[in-house]
Amino acid sequence: MTSPVTTRSDPARTAPALSAGLVIAILLVAANLRATLTGVGTLLPSIEQDTGLTASASGVLNTVPLLMFAVTSPFVGRASHRFGTTRLLVIALAVLAAATVLRSLPSLVFLFAGTVILSAAIAVGNVLLPTMIRTHVPGPKAHTVNALYVTAMGLVAAVSSGISVPLAKVLPGGWRSALAWGVVIALAALVAWLPRLREARPDDGGRPRGKHARTPWGSWLAWQVSFFMGLQSLVFYTAIAWLPSILADQGMSTAAGGWTLFFYQVVGLVTGMALPLLTRGRHDQRFTAAAASVVVAVGFVVLLLVPALALVACTLLGLGTGACLVLALSFQSQRASGPGETTALAGMAQSIGYLVAATGPMLLGVLHEVTGSWTGALLLLIALSLLMAGTGYGAGRDRLVSARTPS
Repeated sequence: MTSPVTTRSDPARTAPALSAGLVIAILLVAANLRATLTGVGTLLPSIEQDTGLTASASGVLNTVPLLMFAVTSPFVGRASHRFGTTRLLVIALAVLAAATVLRSLPSLVFLFAGTVILSAAIAVGNVLLPTMIRTHVPGPKAHTVNALYVTAMGLVAAVSSGISVPLAKVLPGGWRSALAWGVVIALAALVAWLPRLREARPDDGGRPRGKHARTPWGSWLAWQVSFFMGLQSLVFYTAIAWLPSILADQGMSTAAGGWTLFFYQVVGLVTGMALPLLTRGRHDQRFTAAAASVVVAVGFVVLLLVPALALVACTLLGLGTGACLVLALSFQSQRASGPGETTALAGMAQSIGYLVAATGPMLLGVLHEVTGSWTGALLLLIALSLLMAGTGYGAGRDRLVSARTPS
């Protein structure tokens, strides 16, 4: 495998001055990237009781979004080249709104079909948002906007988890209506982006007609960005899935475990907001990415060896994963040489990344079932966090994946 990278000779960015309206539009897209997914877990007991859905089928329902992210992401670049980034984003938001309603209709077929379709729409947003930031946000402010969108994404996801069950109790239709509430955010984002269609063009990635940025499969730097994205996603989704169970096995009550998980996510959100202040103007982020990954590993070590310090462990995990998430998303635009290349790199990083992430919750569940304890699972997470430090060190280099386009 070759390693086509170039040193940074980033020309002055030609993005217009950053407006409040643009920031709000970006944050509304970010709010849609998790809101329709995170409430499903809290509603699963009601869904299973009402529909007869088995535990294994419920596991499939939770895995479908990650798999759809992985399958859809590689095709977003070509679609963006054909329709234009803004137009494709508007189409994705419209599909997301329709699929959110479809998922709430009274049939298991609609539940799964709606989940598949809305996950594909979210995957488009996942890939395009770094490109929109690269295209429309002035360079010095891009890292700050990245942190804001990660914060919005995480905050709305946490709110969705918290309000889904109360909504199911008060709304007619129960859990089905609670699943559909995310359509409000999708429609708000759609309203924010529709006026921007007037200034959109078929190929707003800045490339000549007839050419599109090629997915950089031959770049070692691109693979490091992809694996860093995948490993941080694996750690996050595994913690979300299994941390309460790990804490319960260590003697913590279910309620306390839920609040500890909430605390972990809040620490991650605060860290994501603070990171741009600590790394402002710094293109070389090797040591930041490696150090954040090591902090994650130390958090798992504390959880394994000193269960009584679970709050300390979750603080460390929140600090590390919050920083790694912002960095992983930032690298997808910072390591690309232009908007088209950003879409291609983001498509690759999220395709590989979510394939890696999808294995995490399932693999740890199998390890726990086979061994009867969480020791092996935590040891694996420690090893993967250290591997993440290595990939983060590589992805954090002040280098650009070289631009290559098919003729």
